[in-house]
Amino acid sequence: MTQRGDAAEPDRARPESPGPESPGATSPGGSFGAVPRETEPMVQLLAPSGERVEHAHFRFDGDDRTIAGLLRDMVLARRIDTEATALQRQGELGLWSPLLGQEAAQVGSGRAFGPNDVAFPTYREHGVAWAMGIDPLTLLGLFRGVSLGGWDPAELRFNLYTVVIGSQTLHATGYAMGIQRDGRVGNDDGTDAATIAYFGDGASSQGDVNEAFVFAASANAPVVFFCQNNQWAISEPTSLQTRVPLYQRAHGFGFPGVRVDGNDVLAVHAVTEWALRRAHAGEGPTLVEAYTYRMGAHTTSDDPSKYREDDELEHWRSRDPIDRVKTYLLGNQTIDQQWLDDLAAESDRLAEHLRRGCRELADPSLADSFTTTYAEEHAPLAAQAAEYAEYVASFGDPDAEVTR
Repeated sequence: MTQRGDAAEPDRARPESPGPESPGATSPGGSFGAVPRETEPMVQLLAPSGERVEHAHFRFDGDDRTIAGLLRDMVLARRIDTEATALQRQGELGLWSPLLGQEAAQVGSGRAFGPNDVAFPTYREHGVAWAMGIDPLTLLGLFRGVSLGGWDPAELRFNLYTVVIGSQTLHATGYAMGIQRDGRVGNDDGTDAATIAYFGDGASSQGDVNEAFVFAASANAPVVFFCQNNQWAISEPTSLQTRVPLYQRAHGFGFPGVRVDGNDVLAVHAVTEWALRRAHAGEGPTLVEAYTYRMGAHTTSDDPSKYREDDELEHWRSRDPIDRVKTYLLGNQTIDQQWLDDLAAESDRLAEHLRRGCRELADPSLADSFTTTYAEEHAPLAAQAAEYAEYVASFGDPDAEVTR
């Protein structure tokens, strides 16, 4: 299995929370009319041209070798996505949710996790899963229909994919409240923990998400709400969902909101680290709006050409999260063509692992579902299992598996 790159170490000495007057922070005096989305200030540390830029309140302190590791993660996350999309087109997966264009938002935030932090994803956080150590082949099991997610959330601190839109934000908030009650905030002794709830701009309209905001604010829970605003809730643009930029919603619930350039892996990492430090210190929730773009389809059952223009897509191609990092690292000679060639070869090996492994994933046994539903024996389900066993036996082949 391909190994992951090294994660950047968090710097605990970076600036405190930005004041409300700072770019990207919630301001009580902010406009509450319809705001042109790209005119809103946002945290950026690496411009689309590949040039480093300064920000008054945030900085990325990793060295260029660490940035090269982030580039590697993004390239491999994109290859996972490319191969899974192809497998779906070949009939090997029932569905796939592409992440194309959102690699920086996912890798940057995933690499900012502390050793005790826990992720609550949607169904698109393939880059976060990679950063957290999930074998991407395991992700395919869900979309092939042979598992509900085959990894251990307790071991890997990455919960199972959530298809019900927005419900994971309540799960993350409840878990964070449990962290509080376990006394694992405000200690500064390596035991502090927090949760990150991932969701999209469309999910921000769900009642579950807003209820999670209320609970998190009321309990001052150590949770980071990480919204990947990719501009489209399937076929509905963000501009039809909200009259204010999404990060400003946090102010109404009583906690900070920050908009970050979601195609800038350095800025995403810095802002996520800051939000997690707030949570660890007992300062409560934060809403991070990663302003990015879904360059592909919502899922492989979607045709985005029916609802968005080609020039919009080209506008965002020029802001590709991988290209800007590659340009920066080539410019300062941290990497060269040989490095890129080696990465391409590694990417090919990962793709082969996915293609071969996907076809080898075992079909589930219907009989097993009776033993994996409850942790302890459940009498009604045990009776159903016995009935099913009798039904299978009626076919005269004790090894037969009836699936319908």
